[in-house]
Amino acid sequence: MIEIRRLQLRDLSAIEDIERASYPTPWSRSMFAGELAKPSSICLGGFLDHRLVGYLIVSRYVDAWHVMNVAVAPDHRRRAIATVLLGHLFELTSNDDRRGYTLEVRVSNAGAIALYERLGFESRGVRRGYYTDNREDALIMWRDPAARDSVPNR
Repeated sequence: MIEIRRLQLRDLSAIEDIERASYPTPWSRSMFAGELAKPSSICLGGFLDHRLVGYLIVSRYVDAWHVMNVAVAPDHRRRAIATVLLGHLFELTSNDDRRGYTLEVRVSNAGAIALYERLGFESRGVRRGYYTDNREDALIMWRDPAARDSVPNR
């Protein structure tokens, strides 16, 4: 069973390993450390047998929770770890009925888009040339606060 807890500085090496395996332009260690230190961020890790297998980094803004980074270790993908992490986020923020959730995702990442749609996110626009590695567009997705109760188990 996956254990969800807030990430700590001691988790940075494991976070970096997953990040480098997941993205062509990974975040730096200092970017993660900065988010871990911000009181307006929620940084969650999914652990199996005390090993980090996925994480979620979210920043609070005036009108939205911005999902900044979600990644799962390659050998643990397609096991609903991202779904569990996002579900935990929705539980933690359930008393905040005025903020929705937003994120950007590569237009080519069909698996992630399908996951976000299952969790109640809808496409609301495109950021042209958003990704610096190849200038790929990002789909802007939004989940309204009213969608809070629609989290599937898997």
